[in-house]
Amino acid sequence: MTEDGGQIGGPGEQPAERNSEQGETVKAETPIAEPPKELVDVAAEKTVEPPAAQEPPIAVFRTHRVTNQPEPYQGYNLFDSDPLLVAALGKTLDEGVEVELSAHGRFWGSQEAQDFGRLANRNPPALNSYDAYGHRLDTVDFHPAYHAMMRRSAEAGLHMVLADDGEERRGRRHALRAAQYYVTAQTEIGHLCPITMTNAACAVLPHEASVAEEWLPRIRTRKYDHRFRPASQKLGVTLGMGLTEKQGGTDLRQITTRAEQVEDGSYRIVGHKWFFSAPMSDAFVVLAKTKAGPTAFLMPRFKPDDSVNELRVRRLKNKLGNHSNASSEVEFEGAYAERIGEEGKGIRTILDMVTPTRIDCALGSAALMRAGLARAVHHVRQRQAFGAPLADLPLMARVIGDMSLDVAAATALVIRLATAMDRAGESPADAAYLRIMTPAAKYWICKMAPALLYEAMECLGGNGYTEDFDLARLYREAPVNAIWEGSGNVMALDVVRALAKEPDTLDLLLEELEHSLGATGPVSINVLRAAAKACIDDPGSSRILTEQLALTAAASALREIAPAVLSDAFIESRLAGQWRTTYGMLDPRFDLTGLIDWLYPEK
Repeated sequence: MTEDGGQIGGPGEQPAERNSEQGETVKAETPIAEPPKELVDVAAEKTVEPPAAQEPPIAVFRTHRVTNQPEPYQGYNLFDSDPLLVAALGKTLDEGVEVELSAHGRFWGSQEAQDFGRLANRNPPALNSYDAYGHRLDTVDFHPAYHAMMRRSAEAGLHMVLADDGEERRGRRHALRAAQYYVTAQTEIGHLCPITMTNAACAVLPHEASVAEEWLPRIRTRKYDHRFRPASQKLGVTLGMGLTEKQGGTDLRQITTRAEQVEDGSYRIVGHKWFFSAPMSDAFVVLAKTKAGPTAFLMPRFKPDDSVNELRVRRLKNKLGNHSNASSEVEFEGAYAERIGEEGKGIRTILDMVTPTRIDCALGSAALMRAGLARAVHHVRQRQAFGAPLADLPLMARVIGDMSLDVAAATALVIRLATAMDRAGESPADAAYLRIMTPAAKYWICKMAPALLYEAMECLGGNGYTEDFDLARLYREAPVNAIWEGSGNVMALDVVRALAKEPDTLDLLLEELEHSLGATGPVSINVLRAAAKACIDDPGSSRILTEQLALTAAASALREIAPAVLSDAFIESRLAGQWRTTYGMLDPRFDLTGLIDWLYPEK
């Protein structure tokens, strides 16, 4: 439903977007082919007039008057109100891009977008195994709000930066896309799972020219089409992923799913996948064994003759969070698939998906942290206690200020990581940064998010613990990114593996960090070198090195873009400070009020 309670779309109506602030209607782009009536989805709405002035909520009851409750958190432009994000993008911005990002931030901060996020999570996907007549379906129904968000993200191109062959954003496309992803995830992160997987798959498809020629143009359309039909009949497609099985997760060599080639050169796959995300995607990158070993395949939902492929969705996962997105268990009963890359080289082939997926995990967790703290700041500014706003009480100011350092550092680090991805092809230093810091950043940022979001929840008191407020949902979302695409131990071991295989990468990385850290650089670099050396003799110390790398790189990134008070406070409390397990232990000499006012400007 729309903000004014109207129906979210109806058959035969033309797609349109509504500016949620002014109520004006802008006609959407002409589609590649005129969609049939059933295509109209939640975000391709009918023209909606600005809602009439509504009576304020009832605040006076027979027993009491409602006072001292903050206004609802909504109406913030999530790009314009984030000066650190703007500073991190730096020279990648021009007037046109800035206008586009501002519009993106305005929508995702609107009440409309917030409502989409809540509705999609309160009405999770439902599996349809059979129709009323007993025919096998294996389809999943999503709430219309989910489709609305998918359409927005597809039109923004978040699912296709690795397939983008345009010139306009060359050399900066990953950084700009990271900013859009970061803004989007602050409102709803579940729908970004298929967005991430589609983008990552774009790095793998070129391993097989015929597959890339067929599928990449469909991805580049920037159209979202949720109809269950062959990809050739759709306006746009999304891709999913199925790698792990019941008997093994990270160790993909344990897969038992088998693939056999048939006369026409395609393959038939028999087996299962224990985690199979976004099962309503149009095709999936899967691993199966041939006689040569694990091999990568693309498995479409429909076969070339337009019949449904033999992919059976057995059940949907009952997850802690991420409720808007469907994760499933599947079986393949001789399912059609096309090989990607060489037989027996499947694990090496899918490694191209790893870096972009891990960066999105770090982006998503940084965004959740920003979203949680922004809501906490909004609350403590408006809530009174002991005769003053909570934000003015010394201990609360210390807690909020301390939290803001980690959020700012995470933001600076992930944008620096995306910038390295833009430059890695031409800069050995950026390639080294990308190789080492991707697992290190994912490790630290994704592990910080649950603790920080709990602290933000505590700032709201009992309100924060109820499902009526967003923080409960954000908190349940927080653990998944630390687990997906490699848990903490996997990240730490990957850092050590990278240093062992390419020892020169550490020198290139440390040279940048030392230069940007200034006077504190030499000491921090010596700590990192000692930690790296220790890992050779004691692999069990890999987490120490990984966390120190992340903290040092985050401090470096902050020094490049943030006011000195912010970066100095982070360096002194994180790199030179004592061990801490909770927030609120900053030195009082830092201007915490000024820090929060800059990072979280009031509307």
